[in-house]
Amino acid sequence: MSTTSRRYAALAGITAAAVAIGIAEPVAVLTGPRSAPLVAVGGVVVDAVPESLKQLAIDLFGTADKIALLVGTAVLLGGFAALFGVLAVRRLALGLAGIAAFGAIGVAAALTRSGADLADALPSVVGAGLGALVLWLFIGGPFELDPWTWSPPTPPAGPVASAGPGSQAGPESAGPGSPVGPGSPGESVPPGESAPVSPAGPVPVTPAGPTAAVEPVGPAEVDPESRRRFLTGSGVLLGTAVVAGLGGRWLAGRRGVSAARDAIRLPAPVAPAPAVPAGADLSLTQLAPYVTPNFGFYRIDTALVVPQVDPDTWRLRIHGRVGRERTYSYADLLARPLVERYVTLACVSNEVGGDLIGNALWLGVPLRELLDEVEPDDDADQVVGRSVDGWTCGTPTAALRDGRDALLAVGMNGEPLPVEHGFPVRVVVPGLYGYVSACKWVTELELTRFADFDAYWVPRGWSRQGPIKTQSRIDTPRGRNRLTAGPVTVAGVAWAQHRGIRRVEVRVDDGPWQEAVLAPTVSVDTWVQWSWRWDATPGEHRLQVRATDATGETQTERTQDVVPDGATGWHTITVTVR
Repeated sequence: MSTTSRRYAALAGITAAAVAIGIAEPVAVLTGPRSAPLVAVGGVVVDAVPESLKQLAIDLFGTADKIALLVGTAVLLGGFAALFGVLAVRRLALGLAGIAAFGAIGVAAALTRSGADLADALPSVVGAGLGALVLWLFIGGPFELDPWTWSPPTPPAGPVASAGPGSQAGPESAGPGSPVGPGSPGESVPPGESAPVSPAGPVPVTPAGPTAAVEPVGPAEVDPESRRRFLTGSGVLLGTAVVAGLGGRWLAGRRGVSAARDAIRLPAPVAPAPAVPAGADLSLTQLAPYVTPNFGFYRIDTALVVPQVDPDTWRLRIHGRVGRERTYSYADLLARPLVERYVTLACVSNEVGGDLIGNALWLGVPLRELLDEVEPDDDADQVVGRSVDGWTCGTPTAALRDGRDALLAVGMNGEPLPVEHGFPVRVVVPGLYGYVSACKWVTELELTRFADFDAYWVPRGWSRQGPIKTQSRIDTPRGRNRLTAGPVTVAGVAWAQHRGIRRVEVRVDDGPWQEAVLAPTVSVDTWVQWSWRWDATPGEHRLQVRATDATGETQTERTQDVVPDGATGWHTITVTVR
């Protein structure tokens, strides 16, 4: 197969795969977006890949890690599809087998997701069937490209090529009495012996007569009409796949719960949050605001597509090691006395100096009250939060009953929870990393024991317990900034939720620690802004920050990765002063 043919064959395979993935999307509108092959397989990848690769994706792409995963999966699929196209030219059954194998993988991935049923296999089955049809159209059907079946012509027969002086002619051209050279066809050769070669070399002959003059044969030329038909067909089908894929995603969004969310009017809290004190937000350029807006709040979870949970049908079941099991509806929660609290949440994957942290105003029902109503057993030391997509986290029961403002939240910054942040209901627990507490789209709370059940992240190398560590960060100036000599305001944030921050210190070039000024804050459950005035001198300088919490513990200088229970170390930046 020529290089040109291989390229067209690869395009045929890619087109078939694109149609399979694209058509599956509108089918998944009927069965649920998590059943779409790309999403289902991506979900399996998220669950199966080593933790180091997940963390690498977060480090490289931050909150865009899910988009990066889907794009990477699509690119990998495209590579295999191109190979299937090339194999199909050699033998159609091979290419069709490849498409069928990918369809089977999609079916298996969809059916093994939490809450799946047989209908979830439909997008992969329909997609694989249409993909196989498209591959046949290009390999053996009306869009087939002629060079795939092209073979070089047989060299024509003709008279002996012109011989120059002294050339050796074959016996057919020898005149009467012309001697026949040794090894020529006119000489008898004893059985079992090879014919000797004449001094001038053997004389080639063809069945039709003497040696023919043959022109060199070049590569196959693609028939223009065949090429036009092939490219037109692939273009139309690729366009159809893109429209179907994007249209399916759009329809899935239209079938989502945004309209139901917009119609909700949250009741006023019986216990409003304390007002943010004057000066809590220093309003400096590059410094994170004291209250993080919803659109800027970090999102790290395992959901490749945001779950769409209807508040009218949502239920929360509290069960397990309890005296009596209870189930609550969304209306039940809104009818209860609600409290409002500022709480800063942080992701355990946050590197030293990272931005996977945010502070918001949350509205919800105290979890302590709900747990009291189900009467947990004395040995139930873990509450397992279970999301609608099957994700789990394990929270110490004591942390939900020790008086801290642990909430079953329904509101965020004065409005119903954003869909991507857990609508209709999520869990918020001050002082614990999200991987052990912040269950979004929560549908179950199971009272159990740490000895009996490991939540999602524990078998993947993370600690069962996840108290937030004391941390601090320099927001301004930023690393590698070029500054002007003279007064410079160094500022940032520090946090130690449920303990509070007592002191923040800054030092330059390993010099003495200088205490920064802390801004006022609402409570110990939020971060605090800080600032320090530096008389900068020309040259390159290294700035470091550390914080001490209200218990008197100063954050360690020891550098530790985020695994297994959060990063440690001092945030350090380098700046140049002119």
